[in-house]
Amino acid sequence: MPRRALIVDDDAAACELMRSILSPTGLDVVVLTKSQDAAQYINNEKFAVFLFDLQMPAPDGNDLARLARDSGINHMTPVILVSDEQVKDGASRGFAAGTTFSLPKPVDKAQLLKLLRAAQGSVEHEKRRFRRVALRSKVRLSFQQQQWEGETVDVSLNGMLVKGPGRIAAGTTVTVSLFLSGEAEPVVGLGRITRVQDESLMGVYLNRLTMAESGRLQSFLLPMILQEQPEEKTIHQ
Repeated sequence: MPRRALIVDDDAAACELMRSILSPTGLDVVVLTKSQDAAQYINNEKFAVFLFDLQMPAPDGNDLARLARDSGINHMTPVILVSDEQVKDGASRGFAAGTTFSLPKPVDKAQLLKLLRAAQGSVEHEKRRFRRVALRSKVRLSFQQQQWEGETVDVSLNGMLVKGPGRIAAGTTVTVSLFLSGEAEPVVGLGRITRVQDESLMGVYLNRLTMAESGRLQSFLLPMILQEQPEEKTIHQ
């Protein structure tokens, strides 16, 4: 049985572009321009990867991601959410709905192929989406006219473990500034303190990142994620 991809986007030109990128990798590509038609495919046919546009008439990309996670046959199939970079909180809402990666428009061929390689293989969706990468980077948390500075212990696409002097109460909303190595400007977005392990360790959930900021974090972590992919299953470009 051929490996299949499902693209759902109400922009026919965007569909054709993504099809032209994916078809040479050996995937059998199914394209839908009406999201209302997607449910029957998601619930009844097995796919290796989904590409859902965020901005469509209902059901939109997040709705389809939730449908995939609730389905039996495709509940672990990687979902790539495609969206305009300016959509507020687009990536964060996508991750909450169950997407694996986000891809900004206009679609870049090299980036899409990188995401496809990262999404493939036998590693379960949840482990991939929430995989923590050991990383020591400066981080600043701002809240209630106060600032806390420390460093990360590990980072995932939607959260991080940080350490430093003092603690912030669990449930506190913070503005996160993450200073990645080699980046001139920090990745900035809103987060929430989800747990306090002791006097120096805290878990932070990144619940509001723009598509652009999420894309920067994703691009930084992606090479580390790709290192864990089996060589024999690599998609050929």
